[in-house]
Amino acid sequence: MGSRLFGGAEHFYLRLLRNLRDAGYPVTAINRPGSPVAEALAGDTIQQIHIPMANGWDLWSLWRLREACKEMGPCIVQTYMGRATRLTRLPSNTKAIHVARLGEYYKIDGYYRHAHAWVGNTQGICDYLVRSGLPAKRVFYIGNFVPDPSPADAASTARVRLQYGIRQDAWIIFSLGRLVDVKGFDDLLKAVSLLPEEIDGKPLLLLVAGDGPHAACLQAHAQELGLADRVRWLGWQDQPDPFYALADVFVCPSRHEPLGNVILEAWSHGLPLISTASLGAVELVEPGVTGLLSPCADPKALAGHIAALLSASAIQRKQLGAAGREFLRRQFSASAIRDAYLELYAQLMAERGS
Repeated sequence: MGSRLFGGAEHFYLRLLRNLRDAGYPVTAINRPGSPVAEALAGDTIQQIHIPMANGWDLWSLWRLREACKEMGPCIVQTYMGRATRLTRLPSNTKAIHVARLGEYYKIDGYYRHAHAWVGNTQGICDYLVRSGLPAKRVFYIGNFVPDPSPADAASTARVRLQYGIRQDAWIIFSLGRLVDVKGFDDLLKAVSLLPEEIDGKPLLLLVAGDGPHAACLQAHAQELGLADRVRWLGWQDQPDPFYALADVFVCPSRHEPLGNVILEAWSHGLPLISTASLGAVELVEPGVTGLLSPCADPKALAGHIAALLSASAIQRKQLGAAGREFLRRQFSASAIRDAYLELYAQLMAERGS
């Protein structure tokens, strides 16, 4: 992985590496020195190789990746996103198989077409790859998994309430993600501004976890909307479990979301979910069963869904969250996703005669 950031793709990269390692498979992580994933793996038992993978055609990194593959003799070389995939050019005489994993509708030409097989983490991405001219028999759908939640004890939730001034009787709307335009947090702020300050005598409070280039603009926008006392900006949270534990509802307001790891995380905590009808959410969510879907970039509709869910009975909210958690358990457990990758690797190796 050649990323400098730390979002959904990077988290999944780490999860899959560690899951394969814990299952007894030898893995090596190749990433950029000083990158967030390199720092996250510091002190881990997983071997790391650091290669700059600079922008454009970094010929030294391309050569170093080829040499690393020669030295290690791997069965599978799996790349994430465009930078690492573009620079990974395996020698023609190697038995290694290059699997390119995509979690977005990336440009194919010049970046992905040279791989031996491709994995999309949604069916929509897989369909896009085939439409782009990649052979359908070499395109595979394997979703993501998220870690099991860490139970938040009463002491940790009490500390969070005290730290952020969260009242015991407040409705808690929770949202999490990078603070960038496509995540739609300005739509969520507008939606909250359209809601009454109280529902059934309980005040509404929005918790936003995350960071990004739009943080200051979003906070200023909240001020303009008169939401200064109704929003808590939590910053980046490596361990957001206490906030999930406090929440009454989780909202994913994205305008574009190929998959939506936060949807999976909300389900893992059994939270009732409201998501905009992004490409990933439409594929994941069964409306009215595992969550509610609202049109993208429509704050008024989103406000209506939030109000309806908070006005529903506690049993109805619990049922919605439980259905999401059960769907996650069946389709996106760590063991199911790991085994799907292992089955794919075995199939590809058998075809190669390895």
